[in-house]
Amino acid sequence: MTPVGSKLLKLSIAFLLLDIGSFVPPVAAYFLRNCWIKGNNVMCKPTEEKITAVPRDIPSTANSIDLSSNWITAIRADDFKKLFVLTNLDLKSNGITQIDRGAFADLISLKKLNLNRNKLPALNDDVFDGLSNLTELRVSYNRIKVVGLTTFKALKSLTFFDISHNKLHSSTKVQLILQQLPNLQQLVITGNALTHFQSWELSNSSLQLSFLDLSQNSIAVFRIVADIFPNVTWLSIGSTIKHKMIWDIRNKTFFSRVSTLDISGLQLKSDDWEAFLQNFNSSLVSLRMNEMKRNLTKLIRISCTIPTLTTLQLRENNLKSIPANMFQLCTNLTQLDLSKNLIQTIQDEAFRPLKGLRILILHHNRIPSVPSATRNLPGLSELDLSSNNITSFGCQDFANQTKLRELSLYQNSVPALTDCAFKDLVRLQVLKLQTCKISKLNNAFKTSLPNLSQLLLNGNQLVVLKSGRLRGLKSLKNLSLHDNQIQVLERGCFMGLTNLTELRLQSNSILREKLKKGCFDDLISLRSLDLRDNHISYYDTEALSDPPFSKLTLLEKLAIPEQHRKGRTYLPRNILQGLTNLVNFEARNMQLLQLHKDTFKYTPQLQQLDISSNDLGDLSPDLFAPIGNLKSLYISRITLKSLDFLLNANLTKLEFLQARKNIFPVVSEEEINSMPSLVYMDLSGHSFKCDCDNAKFLEWVVNNTQTQVYDAYYFECNYPQSLKGTKLLDFDIQSCSLNIDFICFVSTTCSTLLFMLVSFTYHFLRWQLAYAYYLFLAFLFDSKQKNKQVQSQYDAFISYNAHDEPWVIGELLPKLEEEQGWKLCLHHRDFEPGKPIIENITDAIYGSRKTICVISRRYLESEWCSREITLASFRLFDEQKDVLILVFLEEIPTAQLSPYHRMRKVLKRRTYLSWPRAEGNTKLFWQKLHQALKTKENHGEEQFLLTVVNQP
Repeated sequence: MTPVGSKLLKLSIAFLLLDIGSFVPPVAAYFLRNCWIKGNNVMCKPTEEKITAVPRDIPSTANSIDLSSNWITAIRADDFKKLFVLTNLDLKSNGITQIDRGAFADLISLKKLNLNRNKLPALNDDVFDGLSNLTELRVSYNRIKVVGLTTFKALKSLTFFDISHNKLHSSTKVQLILQQLPNLQQLVITGNALTHFQSWELSNSSLQLSFLDLSQNSIAVFRIVADIFPNVTWLSIGSTIKHKMIWDIRNKTFFSRVSTLDISGLQLKSDDWEAFLQNFNSSLVSLRMNEMKRNLTKLIRISCTIPTLTTLQLRENNLKSIPANMFQLCTNLTQLDLSKNLIQTIQDEAFRPLKGLRILILHHNRIPSVPSATRNLPGLSELDLSSNNITSFGCQDFANQTKLRELSLYQNSVPALTDCAFKDLVRLQVLKLQTCKISKLNNAFKTSLPNLSQLLLNGNQLVVLKSGRLRGLKSLKNLSLHDNQIQVLERGCFMGLTNLTELRLQSNSILREKLKKGCFDDLISLRSLDLRDNHISYYDTEALSDPPFSKLTLLEKLAIPEQHRKGRTYLPRNILQGLTNLVNFEARNMQLLQLHKDTFKYTPQLQQLDISSNDLGDLSPDLFAPIGNLKSLYISRITLKSLDFLLNANLTKLEFLQARKNIFPVVSEEEINSMPSLVYMDLSGHSFKCDCDNAKFLEWVVNNTQTQVYDAYYFECNYPQSLKGTKLLDFDIQSCSLNIDFICFVSTTCSTLLFMLVSFTYHFLRWQLAYAYYLFLAFLFDSKQKNKQVQSQYDAFISYNAHDEPWVIGELLPKLEEEQGWKLCLHHRDFEPGKPIIENITDAIYGSRKTICVISRRYLESEWCSREITLASFRLFDEQKDVLILVFLEEIPTAQLSPYHRMRKVLKRRTYLSWPRAEGNTKLFWQKLHQALKTKENHGEEQFLLTVVNQP
């Protein structure tokens, strides 16, 4: 094979393999049953039905799976196969009673596993095999009584283990945990049934634990005779039992690093407390003594002698009053928590010793007024008086609190604020006044609180927001006024709030008519405005003369849905005028009948639009023309009849589409293609037309790997009636169309094979084909001439190549015409001008008695010469007439004549004339040619020799 032919063959084979390789069906669909995907996080929450087993269609690329709050009862060995990159698995709040051995074997990358709130009775041997990289394991609130000898041996990387609220009753179970987890740092065994905790039963060497929670057990004996916990810094041994614990620590240095200690509910002998606390004398920073019930005053005195103690928590101790000497020794405290007691009175001198106190929490007590004792704390930065019985704030209540930064006063009963209540709080940044029944602000915020950045006034009884009431809050950034009874926003009500970025006004009774002109104009820095659940409704789409948000040029988020008005509403066409930086707009559940096409022409940066739960019907493509940057669109429950608007809406950047519970029966291929960037589609609660109109959509749902189609398993058929209630995914689309992919495969394969065949034929058989082509043409013309009775006009037609013309004119023509008197036909002399050349050739051959072919290599390469000899050979063989005379001007090997089947046939059956061999005897050559011209068209005379040489 020549190099060219070899290259053609290799190229053809490559094309064929490419076509076969391209016909590979998609390997995975991009939708899950009861689950959805966000990035590489899979969440499987109950929708129409709870999940009873681990889904089999979770993609292998998932790195987080949330299967919590379902009805999974068992974890099977093959439930998590091939999830090699999974790092977080949440299985809490199911009914799991069994985990097969090897169920987690493929989870080689798992870091966190949550099995809380299930019904596991035991943790069997090797149940966690494969989890060599697990760092956090939670199995709280199960029924675990038994732990296997090799349960935890694979968990070499585990640092956090929570086995709280189970039924472990023996310290030997704890021993198994500690021995198999060499890198464990945090262990939580709260709420089990442990009765003893003794070091000799646990370990013979030091452990790495830094956090140990043994609270809410029934430990009667706590005995540590060896230094097995040298690194513990957080220790909880609180208890709810009534009997007294035996506390036996042989060396006071064993817990010398504990900085946080929780002894809530612990009972010891009265004389043992001092010795007990001396074990932590050198390092304790935070002490929790909640629900102590007795000896509290003594414990406070003892604990406050620890020089390092700075945080003291005393919750739920039924303290009704705080005497003056209770914290006399607590001079080093910086944080004191007295919440959830029954405190009614606090002596004025109670906190005087606490000169360094920074945080005071008095939440959820029965204090009737701001305690005077707090005025003795000039260094206080955080004060919590929420959920008390305070009815007013006086001018001296917060006197001297110049360093206070956060003040919580919510859930009290203060109908009106006094003008001077907060006058000294010059550094206050956060003020919480929600649910205090406030109906009047008066001038409390007119000049005070220059550094306040967050003000929570939600859940009160404000009706009117008057002009200038907030103008002193020049640093305010977040203002919550939701869940009040506000009806009127006066012009200038937000005067001075030039730094406000977030304003919450939802769930009020704001009337459109009372939305005063320019009431938002001062909020030049506002980024987020929430006006949901009000009475801001319009009766038509006519443009407003003074759009309410026109000065809010930096606003990025606006919500105005669910307006409380009976009947249908509209939005003025220029309601969003001025909002050039708006990114998120929500107008759901407003009973809107129409959106004007110019509604969004003022918001070119809009990326998220929610117009769900309205009566809009069909949407116009012009509505979306100005917002080509839209990425998220919510159009659920708007009685949408089709998605045709997408075809011309130019939403090429749309990534999220939620269109639940509409009435369009078909999603076309064109509609899908109009959203090339879509990654999430939610059409749940929708009924579809189950026929070939949805074939492309169904095929796309199953095969596409870009867009997640949420809840696709539950799409139902609504039409035709015979399929109503069946699943859309069960509809067979094979009858709708031929397999285009297979047709393309077959056609391209055939084309490739044809290309290979043509390449092969051209390289090896091109001359045979050329000859066959001319032979066919000659046959056509010969058949045409057979029945014609043409009288011979010439004695011979001379067929020659133009390069041999000198020999024909100089040698052949003088001898035959001038000397011998034959009448010859030559194409350059006797062909009729204007007639097709093939007809001239045919007429010349059939109008001559003989045809003399002057053969040379040039002759054999000539297209027309090949046609002439082929046509003449037809007369010789097919008409059985002696009409052909061959004259060779050159010696031509037989191999070069192989493409010319007819010529070889002539040479095998007849003699021929050779000019090169007649050089020594040209007289005999011309004599033989003369005799050949004289013979009649009769094969019976073939014995007459025509040449001076033998046949080849």
